[in-house]
Amino acid sequence: MNETAGNRLRRPHSRLAFGLAGVLSLALAAPGLAGTLDTVKQRGTLNCGVSEGISGFSDQDAQGHWSGFDVDFCRAVAAATLGDPEKVAFTPLSASARFEALKSGKVDLLSRNSTWTLGREAELGLAFAGITYHDGQGFLANRALGVDGALELDKAKICVESGTTTQLNLADFFRANSITYEEKAFPNAAEAFAAFESGTCDVLTRDQSALYGERLRLARPADAVVLPDVISKEPLGPVVRNDDFAWFNVVKWVNFALVNAEELGISSAAIDEALKSQKPDVRRFTGAEGDFGKALGLAPDWAIRAVKATGNYAEIYERNLGTGSKLAIPRGLNQLWNMGGILYVPAVR
Repeated sequence: MNETAGNRLRRPHSRLAFGLAGVLSLALAAPGLAGTLDTVKQRGTLNCGVSEGISGFSDQDAQGHWSGFDVDFCRAVAAATLGDPEKVAFTPLSASARFEALKSGKVDLLSRNSTWTLGREAELGLAFAGITYHDGQGFLANRALGVDGALELDKAKICVESGTTTQLNLADFFRANSITYEEKAFPNAAEAFAAFESGTCDVLTRDQSALYGERLRLARPADAVVLPDVISKEPLGPVVRNDDFAWFNVVKWVNFALVNAEELGISSAAIDEALKSQKPDVRRFTGAEGDFGKALGLAPDWAIRAVKATGNYAEIYERNLGTGSKLAIPRGLNQLWNMGGILYVPAVR
């Protein structure tokens, strides 16, 4: 073989480049070879972390049955991956314990009103699989204070859960507006609420969605008011570890599927109609066309299973948070993009 000096010099470099590329490719592919999805299938149960109790999001009744917006998302993932929405083991987690429980493998998925931030992804090694609820931090104030807005809370005593973005946002808001407050920090939401209820604080601050439920828990709900101010962006969504892209994809696309189902008019009561539809986008969604389930490691009808189990996004929202619930929270930003909101997700195709 004739080989020039230049070729001889380039060849080792080419081998090195190929070797590095190959290692990188294997490293990226490895999680999908034997990752969380396989573990969940072998176990036969999805381990899902939820809150210790937020009205409308995750509640446990006296019989031990869980319900709520975040709970329904866990059931949708179980239906898509295991074919049964009841194959979920719920683990109630405090704000301070939630991310460590996920990182350690105690839960496969965290569906617990968690705000998507750069720090949580980059520093904690986590990945948010989209947004399920666009929220914002607000204030529940004792009506006796006589205030109509957050800027009137100068020198107020404010209860807040420690170790949360809520605590950081509170400090930022008062500093930015050159007003003062007295912080009363508590290790969990239950203690913060109890302190507000007992009069230790004048105001309770949390995600505004949670405050509607907290107000209803008071002995005299009419004595408190949720102020109209929203002082932060709180994009809430499901969280997984960042070392398993295949599992991240599954959770992300279940999220997208629930929104797509609403947009396509596919509800839990219209499954049979969807299965008979000849519309290309509906047929792709149901698994009648394309091979998208296989690409995710799921059955062809994974998306329709999720909707059949919990309903589409609108059904989940209305049942737990909207007009069909005791909270009656307007959908607002959580309306579809073509209905005045900002819910906009990629299509199944």
